[in-house]
Order: sequence, then C-alpha cells, then structure tokens
Amino acid sequence: MDIFKIIQGGMGVAISDWNLARAVSMKDQLGVVSGTGIASVLVSRLRNGDLGDHMRRALSNFPFQDSIQRIMDRYYNSDDLDENSGNGNIPMWSLNPSSAIQELTVVANFVEVFLAREKHDGAIGLNLLEKVQMPTMASLYGAMLAGVTFVIMGAGIPTQVPGILDDLVNHQPVSYRLDVRDADAADDFRLFFDPQQTFPGISQQLGSLQRPYFLPIISSNALAKAMLKRASGKVDGFIIEAPIAGGHNAPPRGVQQLNEQGEPIYGVKDQVNLEQIAKLGLPFWLAGGYDSPEQIQFALDAGAAGVQVGTAFAFSNESGLESTVKQQIIDQVVEGTIKVRTDPDVSPTGFPFKVTQLTGTLSDAELFNKRKRLCNIGFLRQLYKSESGKVIFRCAAEPVDQFVAKGGVEEDTIGKGCLCNNLLATAGYPQPRKDQVQELPLVTAGDSLPHIAKYLKAGQRTYSAEDVLDYLLS
Repeated sequence: MDIFKIIQGGMGVAISDWNLARAVSMKDQLGVVSGTGIASVLVSRLRNGDLGDHMRRALSNFPFQDSIQRIMDRYYNSDDLDENSGNGNIPMWSLNPSSAIQELTVVANFVEVFLAREKHDGAIGLNLLEKVQMPTMASLYGAMLAGVTFVIMGAGIPTQVPGILDDLVNHQPVSYRLDVRDADAADDFRLFFDPQQTFPGISQQLGSLQRPYFLPIISSNALAKAMLKRASGKVDGFIIEAPIAGGHNAPPRGVQQLNEQGEPIYGVKDQVNLEQIAKLGLPFWLAGGYDSPEQIQFALDAGAAGVQVGTAFAFSNESGLESTVKQQIIDQVVEGTIKVRTDPDVSPTGFPFKVTQLTGTLSDAELFNKRKRLCNIGFLRQLYKSESGKVIFRCAAEPVDQFVAKGGVEEDTIGKGCLCNNLLATAGYPQPRKDQVQELPLVTAGDSLPHIAKYLKAGQRTYSAEDVLDYLLS
C-alpha cells in the first residue's frame, strides 16, 4: 500500500469531485472523490446537457453499454419530473430497490472514479458514509469497476464493508445488514446486491477486480479496536478525525453540554491516545486542523503516516463548490468576517454538523424557517420497526405531520434541516421540486476556514489545489 503524506478530504456532496481528486493525485498525493449522492449529481449533469462532454466520455467506457443507453434515454437533456418523487425521475432507495436505482448508482460511481483517474497513474480514493447505508454496495462496485484504490468511510462503524469488498472482487452477491431502530436482537434486515444479476455476464467479461484498501474514519481508541475486532475483512489503516473537522462530527462522549453559542463541548474523553493507536500496527492519518507544515510535522512525530485535509481543498479552484458561494466565502475570509458554527441540531442523523455562517444560505435562521419541508431524496432517512413489525422510513427533516404519523415525536424535528437537498444545492445541483421552489445551499467547513487566506498569492482572491499542496509540503 502506498503511504501518502496528504489525503484530500472526501467532502460531499460533489465538493470532492473528480476534478479536485484528479488534481491532487497528479501531484502524487491521495485524491478522493465523494460517492455520497453521486447518482443525483450525475443525473443533474446529464439533464443540464453535460457541459464539457465529461460524463459522456466516461459513460462510453463503462463495460455495459445497454445500461448507458437506458440512462441517456431517460436523463440526458431531460427536464421532466417524476410526479411521484419530484426528484428528476430518480427513484428513492427502499428495502427492495429498483434495478434502475442500483444500475444508476453503479454507473455514477464508475463515472466519478474514471474521470478522477484519467490520464495519470496516481491513486484515487472513494469516500462514503456509514449513515447512508443503502447505496453503499452499488457505490463500491461502481468505483471498483473504475479501478478505485482506496475506500474511506466515516459517520458510523462500517464493519461490514471489508468483507463486501472481498466478495465484489469476484462479482459475487453481497448483502448489507441495515440499522433499524427498535428492532429485536433476532431481527436481520438486509439489502441485497448481485452484480451479475444487474449486469449479466460481467464476471466472464472482466475477470477479477482490484480490491481497494479500506480506511475507516474514527474518533476514539475504542472505535479503532472495535473495527479491528468486528470487521468482516481486512482493515488497512485509520483516519483519526478531530471534532474541529468539517461536515459531521462524532458527538461528544458522555452527557452533551453546550457552550454560550449553543455548540457541543468536547473534553478530555474525546481526545485520541495516539500512542495506543500506533501500537495497533497500522498506518494512520490525522484529520481536523492539520493545515500547516508544522501541524503535519507534529502528526509525523506522533507516528502518523500523514494527514487528511478537507477545508483547504473545499475552496480551491478545482473543488465542486458552487463558484459564487465559493468566492463569497473567500472574500469574507479575507475580510475577517467568516464564522463556522458546530450545530448540534441541523443534521437529521443526530450528529453535530459544521455550518458556515453565510448570507443567502440556510445558515440564516429566517431562510431556514421559511423553507417548506420536503423529503424527496431520502439518503438520511432512518429505518424503524413499527409495532406491527413493518420497517418504515422516516426523517426528522421531513414534514412534521408525516414524521409524527410514522410514530416520530414532534420535538425531534426542531431545528432539523434537509442536508440532502441543501448540500446538493451547495455544489450547484439544486434538485427540482414540484412547487418550483429553488433549494438554497448550506455550506459546511472545518474550524480552520478562517485561515485559508494563507493559500492566496498576493493580490488574488482564488487559489488552486496545487497552491494548497505547495504550502502544506513546503
């Protein structure tokens, strides 16, 4: 396994896109694409006419062109809506997912990794979230078809993934045990994926695939040990993320306490003992605030192989962040007025979530409260077992009456936002709604956001991924 000093963070949705990952990998570090919500991103790109022809170039290299023809016929330059979902014809995942959504998810991940790997020999990683379980198997398979080198997963304990990777190498059927609240110990609710059923004859056509290395993102020594003990296959290393990193943060250990700004307070119990991690004998990378040569040297001295950096790359020229929003944030950084808040409520997952305070986005309480609730994507829906024994989906960010009708408590909906729609809008892909309302962005970043001006050259208000690497490795 190649050891990289810098791993570029896998920011979703589509912030860590193929263009950014490719730029980093071409400088001999590990570029990472986000697989979260990537099917919706691919469809948005096709519906908008595929500017630059990048999607069609990648699609033409997919080994099953019948699948590509179906996807192109349905989505390319299309502006019609599915009246049932209101989500651009993309079906939502269920316990019995349609062949169309599995096929689309495989293809979308293939496209992103293929483009990231194009015209160079560097390694490429795929970032997924354990909290978003249902697309995982199809996402892994699509990335593996394109030759992905690393799989990185956080937001949970992804013990099932190593074994799934082992089986997908030979195109074998796989299953994923789903987290279902209120389920009995004897219950075993699973989602199934059979590559050869979705793509008949693919094992004979392609032979065995490359098994990517697996790096779970952890936040405690206990979680590292649990992964090694319970994982269904080989764990190749760890990324250790501190709570100052962007996106979702692990909740503080113990009873949650809030500071004067209403943010979770982290203490000694939330610190990782790096000496104990080193004794596990696997390479590890530190994440969250490691954005200077001095911090990188600290990580190396502590036994780390290197660091993972997200926020610095999220605002580079190559990232997928919508350009107007990106420039607005950089301007406020230069002016010294930017702020990042750790919001304990906004994510339907229950995890704290970093929110950049920015006018015109849903960090504005007035705009947040004016948004009409809608659940038309559903990646962060949670599964519950009802009293009748039936598994139901509900999301604390969906319309309150719907949530309550499914057995939820109204109090649990307070302050919850639709990260699915908000983050797609942040990347410039607001999903269509039947009520024609335009979804607004919600920008996430780590606590190091106020410091990204150091990547700017004199007189400039933009910077590249190469500028970030040159500074960090100077």
